[in-house]
Amino acid sequence: MLATDSDPIVAIATAPGRGGIGVVRVSFGRAGEAAARALMQALCGQPLAPRHASYVPFLDQSGNALDRGIALYFPAPHSYTGEHVLELQGHGGPIVMQLLLQRCIDAGRAFALRLAEPGEFTRRAFLNDKLDLAQAEAVADLIEASTEAAARSAGRSLEGAFSRDIHTLVEDVITLRMLVEATLDFPEEEIDFLEAADARGKLAHIRERLAQVLADARQGALLREGLSVVLAGQPNVGKSSLLNALAGAELAIVTPIAGTTRDKVSQTIQIEGIPLHVIDTAGLRETEDEVEKIGIARTWNEIERADVVLHLLDARVGSTGEDHAIAARFPAGVPVVRVLNKTDLTGLATSVARLGGESDADVSEVRLSAKKGEGIDLLRAQLLRIAGWQAGAESVYLARERHLIALRAAQDHLALAADHANQNAQALDLFAEELRLAQEQLNSITGEFTSDDLLGVIFSRFCIGK
Repeated sequence: MLATDSDPIVAIATAPGRGGIGVVRVSFGRAGEAAARALMQALCGQPLAPRHASYVPFLDQSGNALDRGIALYFPAPHSYTGEHVLELQGHGGPIVMQLLLQRCIDAGRAFALRLAEPGEFTRRAFLNDKLDLAQAEAVADLIEASTEAAARSAGRSLEGAFSRDIHTLVEDVITLRMLVEATLDFPEEEIDFLEAADARGKLAHIRERLAQVLADARQGALLREGLSVVLAGQPNVGKSSLLNALAGAELAIVTPIAGTTRDKVSQTIQIEGIPLHVIDTAGLRETEDEVEKIGIARTWNEIERADVVLHLLDARVGSTGEDHAIAARFPAGVPVVRVLNKTDLTGLATSVARLGGESDADVSEVRLSAKKGEGIDLLRAQLLRIAGWQAGAESVYLARERHLIALRAAQDHLALAADHANQNAQALDLFAEELRLAQEQLNSITGEFTSDDLLGVIFSRFCIGK
């Protein structure tokens, strides 16, 4: 938890290191306008016009200029945090920034100005209703975005697209709750509530809309987190060659000598904007080499954590008894793509096929040549299919695992509500309770129903100064 949410706080708001510009940000909290004016006078030697860029010297305690730059003053509530905010934009050298930061702290001792903790400025924005919780999280996601698609989706969340969809769902649930509660309050009114108010139709509409929001959020979470893809198989089947082909660079050493790869080699690549964390591992075989044994043990550890396993086989010999034994150890429920590599040595064409039925595990097969780069696009398409990615989805917004958990929980409560709606009038109180629980789950996404402990965890992962 942060110290006190109304303390005056200050921090360097730009990344560590050297840059053309560095920013020191102050949010004055309960100290208010008087403190802001006092600090402006101490550091800039003059009052500043609100929301007007002023080129001024930044003064030390003796009145000498530490630096010269742009000063901006944002009176409450028209600022990022909703409080009085002062931003000093100077030259981005680390020593200059530290001197300016220390000067702010020294000049602000009279009103107990302190260093901000990670995420504290954005937490203030949330607490002062400048952002809801989903938008606040999107600030960090935008900063950390590893792909263009992730950045665009985080921007949509920051603009409120995700929050608007959640608020629409909440309003629909509240409307339905009002009808149910009214019927519970006036049982003497002999009307068929479910028929007259079309409660089933309203509930079905809410569930359909929630399913769409969940689908968009899943894709957003995929953009944020990516997939962990592990290359597994016997030695010399071309795992390192496939990593190089997927990455488009010579990342792993490729030789005809079995056991060349003894430790994992990781690389993050993009397919349609989705980050794929591809991990090349040691070949799986019986060995007396102690170093290779350690590499094989690490391979199985990576396989246990994988989102997708690419099981590489030599297309010239197909699946051997050793390959069957390897496949039998793969974790249940993890999608597997059997990659028959080295088709260039067999004369067979590249191809793709689904091996698992609807009720079976997701197992597919791709024939390709990693060395020649033939069939790599087929493999990329299979990875996108497994990820559930839909190209050109404009409604995607970046989402986190906690959002998916809340949406799934709301979905479960609405399913139970639908069950109760199909029962007799005595089930109306259970219907109403499931609607209330669904609303709580949806509200937790935007922060209208969120514990302080959760807030502490979320904002502690932000960078300082944001």
